[in-house]
Amino acid sequence: MISTERPQRLWYSGPAGEWNEALPIGNGRLGAMIFGGTAEEKLQLNEDSVWYGGPRDRNNEDALPHLHEIRKLILEGRLKEAEELAGMSMAGLPEAQRHYMPLGELLLSFGGHGQPAEEYRRELDLENGVSRISYRIGEVQYIREMFASYPDQAISIRISTDHKDGISLKARFNRHNWRYLERIEKWQNSGLAVSGECGGKGGSSFAAVLKAVTEDGICRTIGEYLLVDGASSVTLLLAAGTSFRHPDPELYAKRQLEELSRVPYQELLSRHISDYRKLYGRVELTLPENPHQCALPTDERLERFRKGEEDNGLIATYFQYGRYLLIASSRQGSLPANLQGIWNDSFTPAWDSKFTININAQMNYWPAETCNLAECHEPLFDLIERMRLPGRVTARVMYGCGGFTAHHNTDIWADTAPQDTYLPASFWPLGAAWLCLHLWEHYRFSQDRYFLAQAYETMKEAAQFLLDYLIEDADGRLITCPSVSPENTYKLPSGESGVLCAGASMDFQIIDALFGACIRSAEIIGRDEAFREELSAALRRLPKPQIGKYGQIQEWMEDYEEVEPGHRHISHLFALYPGDAFTVERTPELAEAARTTLERRLANGGGHTGWSRAWIINFWARLKDEDKAYANVRALLEHSTLPNLFDNHPPFQIDGNFGGAAGIAEMLLQSHTERIELLPALPQSWSEGSVKGLRARGGYILDFAWEEGVVTRAVVTCTVSGPCRLEGPGLDSVSFTGEAGSTYTFIR
Repeated sequence: MISTERPQRLWYSGPAGEWNEALPIGNGRLGAMIFGGTAEEKLQLNEDSVWYGGPRDRNNEDALPHLHEIRKLILEGRLKEAEELAGMSMAGLPEAQRHYMPLGELLLSFGGHGQPAEEYRRELDLENGVSRISYRIGEVQYIREMFASYPDQAISIRISTDHKDGISLKARFNRHNWRYLERIEKWQNSGLAVSGECGGKGGSSFAAVLKAVTEDGICRTIGEYLLVDGASSVTLLLAAGTSFRHPDPELYAKRQLEELSRVPYQELLSRHISDYRKLYGRVELTLPENPHQCALPTDERLERFRKGEEDNGLIATYFQYGRYLLIASSRQGSLPANLQGIWNDSFTPAWDSKFTININAQMNYWPAETCNLAECHEPLFDLIERMRLPGRVTARVMYGCGGFTAHHNTDIWADTAPQDTYLPASFWPLGAAWLCLHLWEHYRFSQDRYFLAQAYETMKEAAQFLLDYLIEDADGRLITCPSVSPENTYKLPSGESGVLCAGASMDFQIIDALFGACIRSAEIIGRDEAFREELSAALRRLPKPQIGKYGQIQEWMEDYEEVEPGHRHISHLFALYPGDAFTVERTPELAEAARTTLERRLANGGGHTGWSRAWIINFWARLKDEDKAYANVRALLEHSTLPNLFDNHPPFQIDGNFGGAAGIAEMLLQSHTERIELLPALPQSWSEGSVKGLRARGGYILDFAWEEGVVTRAVVTCTVSGPCRLEGPGLDSVSFTGEAGSTYTFIR
C-alpha cells in the first residue's frame, strides 16, 4: 500500500553509542552531531570555517622547466622516470593543503537521573529539520528539541519537563580534552564563551558562545560551568564563528545571542521551520511501503534491509535524508559541503575532509538542481569564483598557460596547486574544468541568462587553460599530457605499469563538455565569435571515445590493461553521467560499451566504496536498466550505509548520500536529451507511487504519479516560456509550448 500521511524521520530506541550513530543538524555553516544520552549528553560541534592554517602559495616553480621532459618521457613509455621527475618538480610546496577541524563539543550533565530511562525515543524529523529526544525517569518526562537555524545562525537546544522544577543541568565546552582551547570564560551569569586559534601561520581564530534562557529556576556560572537548577524548561542558544568571516568572532557570537535571547523559543522554532520547509518541502516522494516497517526504529529497518527485506519506505527516507543533508551543509553564504558535509570529529580527518574535486565535491551537488535545491548549489559557485585568482597563478607558474586551473583537491583558501604526491591523482589539472560544468548545469535547469553571462567568464577561463595545455601528438590530435585517469593504474605492453599518462578518456570527455558549454553559452549571450571558432577547431582534433578489446569504453587513448579491473573510480564513463555525450538513443554503441564497462568493473569487485556505488546507480539509470539501478540502490544501503544513514566509504563520506539521492531521482526523471522522460528506470518494486517537485532542464518542475509502472497523471510547471517535450510510459510523447508561470496537466 501507499501511505501519504507518515512523516519522514529517522528514529532510534536508544542513545548513540558512537559518532556514526549520532544524528546531524546543520544550517550550512554551523552543525552538530547529537548523541542523545540521558544523564550525559554530547553535541559534537562544527563550524564550516574552522580549518588549520592560512593561505599559501604552494605552486612548484620547477614544474614548468621540467614539463617538456616529463611529457617526452611519458610519450616514450618511460613511466617510472616520468613519475619520479613529476613527483619532485610538480608536487606542491609543501605537498599538503589545509585541513578541516572540529569546533569542539558541548557537554551536558543532568541531575535527577539516578534511575534508568524508560520510553526512550531519539529522532531526526526530516520534515521540519528538528532533532528530538524524549524519555521518562521515574515520574518525570524529559524532552529535548534541537535545531540549527539558518535565519538566526545559531543552534537552539530546548530542554523541558512536565515537572515544575525537574531540570538540573551543568553545561561546559570541550575541545580535544581541553587541549585545543585558549580560553573559557563566564559570560554574565547565564553563559560561557570559549575561544582559540585554529593553528598554523595565518590561520583563523575561533569562538563559540553559549547562553541559557530560563523562564523559571536559577541560572549561574561556576568556573567553566554553566548551571541551571529548578527549572521546568530552559533554552540553550549556541553561536560560533571564526575570523575567516568576522574580525572578532566572539563579539559576533555574543551579539547574535543577545538578540536571540529576547525572542521566545516558539518564535525561533517557527522561523527555523518556515525557512527550512521552503527548501525541503518542495519535493515529496511516495513509494509502496509496509506500515509495520515504518513503525520500526531506523537501525532495525536497515538491518532487516541488509538481510534481504524490501523496504521502499526506507529508500524514500534515504532519498529525503540526502536532501536534508544538503540543506544542512550548504546554504547561501556558507562554504560548500566538504567530504563530510560539515560533520567531522577528527583533528586529522581522512583525506583532510577537504573539497576533493576529481569526483567527490561534484557528487555532493548532483542532487542540487534535479531535487529542487538550486540555492544550495551557490556555495560551490562561490568557491569556484575564489579559485580563479590562485588558479591563474597555478596555470602560469606550473604550465605556462593562460586561464585558470586546479588539481584534484582544494581547501578553504581555494588552493589550486597539486595536493599530496599521490601519483594516481595529484597531477591532474582538470579539476576546475569539471567544476565549471556545474555552472552550465545550473543554467540548463534555470535558464537564467543573467547568471549565464556571469558564469560564462569563469567557464571561458577554464577553457582557455585547456586550449593552452593541450599538445599535438604524432597523429595531429590534441591531447592532455601529463594527466591521469583518477585514480587508476595502467599497464604497458612491456609490462611496466604507471599512472601518469597522455590522454585519459575522461579528460577528453570533460573538455568536450566544457568547450561545448562555452560555445553554446557564447551563442546564447551573443559574444566571442572568434573564441567559439577556436574551441570548435580544437574539438575537431580531440581523440574520440574508443571501444576496447573487451567491448568496453577505453579508459586511455590506447587500449591498456588495467592493473585493478575493479577500481572504485569509473572515470571513463563521465560522458554517461554526469555528462550526457553517451546516451542509449543517440550513441547506442557507446552506451553498450558503457554497459560492458560497468559489468566488468562490478564483476571484479567495483562499487566497494559508498560514493562509487552511488555513481553506479546513476550510470545504470542513464542506461535505463531499472533492475541493475535498483540492485545498486540496495547495495548502497546494504553495504555502505551507517546506522545513522550516513554514507560509509569507509570511513564516513557524505558524497554517497548525495549521489544516492541523485540516482533515485535519475531513475524517476531524466532531462539531459532535450526532452523530459518520466520513469526511465522504474524498478518493479516501485510499480506505483508519486513524486512532486523534481526539476528538469529547460526550466520545468514536475509532479507525477504512476500505477502498474504507467504514468497516470503529470503536472508540468513552467518557470520560463518555451517548447516542452514530455515522454513516459502511458504518456507516449507530448509536445507543447509552455508559458512562464503556467501549469499544464496531463491525465491518462
